[in-house]
Amino acid sequence: MDVMDEVTAWLAGRAVPLADLAPLRTALQDARVVGLGEATHGSAEFFLLRGRLTELLIEELGFTTLAIEASAAAARAVDAYTAGGPGNPREVLAGLRFWTLHTAEMLTVLERLRDHNRTAARPVRFVGIDPQHPQSALQALRACLGEPAAPLLDPLGDLGRDGFMRPLDRQAEADARRLEEHVAAHGPDEAREHARIVRQFADVASRPRVHTDPERTLAAARDRYMAENVARLLTVPEDKVVVWAHNSHIARSARGVPPMGAHLAREFGEAYYALAVLFGHGEFRAHRRRFGRLVRKPPALFRVPAGGAPGDVAGDVAARLAAAHPGDYVVDLRGGDRPEPVAAWLADTNQVRGFGGMARRVRARSAFSDTVLADEFDGLAFLRQVSASTPL
Repeated sequence: MDVMDEVTAWLAGRAVPLADLAPLRTALQDARVVGLGEATHGSAEFFLLRGRLTELLIEELGFTTLAIEASAAAARAVDAYTAGGPGNPREVLAGLRFWTLHTAEMLTVLERLRDHNRTAARPVRFVGIDPQHPQSALQALRACLGEPAAPLLDPLGDLGRDGFMRPLDRQAEADARRLEEHVAAHGPDEAREHARIVRQFADVASRPRVHTDPERTLAAARDRYMAENVARLLTVPEDKVVVWAHNSHIARSARGVPPMGAHLAREFGEAYYALAVLFGHGEFRAHRRRFGRLVRKPPALFRVPAGGAPGDVAGDVAARLAAAHPGDYVVDLRGGDRPEPVAAWLADTNQVRGFGGMARRVRARSAFSDTVLADEFDGLAFLRQVSASTPL
């Protein structure tokens, strides 16, 4: 079945057997960590496809946790809701402070996860892995540690109010580390988790964006901590985690700064499976960027034209995938026969298109980066056309 036809049937409530995704089930059956990527943060179909694939992993392969590129501190409220607790799902999504997730499509995913958990023998957890926006962790620390910890907490103030947009100095990291050491010696386990996230944020936000040693940059520390936070979810052999993040984060390797996926591949080997999700043309939402700075307005609509338009580049992976097979599909790069021309193409340096939370209009046609598919990903999902996500 066409993969997006299957997703459309799922959204319409039609009972499409998960057996229709049997080939992918076979590819993923030995994985403990599956990274599901996205080429943009603002396209509707990426949420919906990953939602359906996540149900496959949960219902057929026993996955126990949905971990998302979202605030580790604020995601606790979302987890409480999906576990059956009270609350307004729109409000808990807004509490993540990630506009990329405050969408109708993500709301659908949450409601379906909550429905699953109503009758599940073991409810599936919803976990954030990004140290951004640690304010709720700081609030929890003040509540459980009380006035005696004020001298340690007060220097941190409203740490993280602007995410990574406002650089910190290294004193913030030193203050957060002292707090973590105090909690490790005197605090309950719950406080230790909060203190760890606060320290991670302070470390990341006080690093430079550019450095002669790429390992010392903000991006390197952020991806390393996201991988660490995923690994901490695997405490017993039965634990299995599906991770939602941008393609650039889930990749098993990359030139320059090691992404989250490289750390996970190093720790879990073949038990880590990275599935990139690519698209041919369509729409996405992102903040506008001018002269390297965020334009503080609601995210704008960007369009990427179909193949053959001006701005196409040699080696465009999406153009090759669109020409290879009509419709939307998933390809496992680990198994099956691989003719020599295909093997050579996968091992060659090609160009993959992707956009983050910010984009420049002039680059919306391109935004390509080098990729060696055979090294970076274990599978590819290709959607011929995507539409913009729906803000709540």
